[in-house]
Amino acid sequence: MTSPARTPAQFTADLHAYAEKYWHHHPFHLRLHEGELTADQLRLWIANRWYYQARLPQKDAAVIANCPVAEVRRRWTERIVYQDGAADGQGGHEEWLRLAEAAGLERTAVLDGSLLLPGVRFATDAYVDFARTRPWTESVAASLTELFSPDLMRRRLDAIKTHYTWIAPSGHGYFTDRPPVAAADAEHALGLVIAHCATRAEQDAALAALSFKCDVLWSMLDAIEHASEGTTESGPENAA
Repeated sequence: MTSPARTPAQFTADLHAYAEKYWHHHPFHLRLHEGELTADQLRLWIANRWYYQARLPQKDAAVIANCPVAEVRRRWTERIVYQDGAADGQGGHEEWLRLAEAAGLERTAVLDGSLLLPGVRFATDAYVDFARTRPWTESVAASLTELFSPDLMRRRLDAIKTHYTWIAPSGHGYFTDRPPVAAADAEHALGLVIAHCATRAEQDAALAALSFKCDVLWSMLDAIEHASEGTTESGPENAA
């Protein structure tokens, strides 16, 4: 016997429950927030997180390509413009590259992928492939990790200002600008998932998609954590 569909309230609660799988619990993030990373470890994180940031517009383009609803496509396009910017020198990508430079990384070294870890590449590419091959509603559901991200980004900015003062303020922009945008995007995506996943099977698929995305993010940090083991840089950059 097929289980009945969840009520909107229950479905919403089940989606929010995945906060417990979100990567804010990962040991690497915990160490970042406590000021325990060396400068090289933080730079490794920044350089590898760039690859994820850079691939988001391609993921969002795949959502648009798979979606037959014009209204959804129009609104979802805003995500691409936010990251790529309306012109050169604008957008979330530019803000992340400024963070990299403020942390002492060469922009070219970030862009050319010379610091990219295979595990981060694999996890990120799996996410983009998911968006290309799965129904658009599942890809939208996977994006709902944004439900949990605004508070994490605010905490991260506080940690950078408190513990990593060697990072120039010019690198703070992404974490200042992104939380309200992420909250608005998450609210929109949640409404789409609740409205368009009407059957129990569709709801189950949406929950599985969100679980998959949590695994993608966790796997990225696993790769970075493993690569950063044994890094024991010393010096004024590491002073809290």
